[in-house]
Amino acid sequence: MTRSDPDARKRTLNRLRRARGQLDAVIAAIEEDRPCREIVTQLSAVSSALDRAGYTIVSTAMRDCITDPEAARDEQGLTTEELEKLFLMLA
Repeated sequence: MTRSDPDARKRTLNRLRRARGQLDAVIAAIEEDRPCREIVTQLSAVSSALDRAGYTIVSTAMRDCITDPEAARDEQGLTTEELEKLFLMLA
């Protein structure tokens, strides 16, 4: 992911940092005994951010695999079948 698409890497890192901040907000909300609706809304945001980061990582690897299968296999160490399994883990 890092070599083939630096923009995807940057977007993924930003999403993960945002998710970390949202998770901190969930923890704080629980510690402050905030309403359930607020906590669940924040949890949903964290979950969505993590899912999107995972999809970005897998889709970038899949794109690399389609463009240059040998280079992608060497760089990622993944076969097409393994990428499919990773994608399905996120679904």
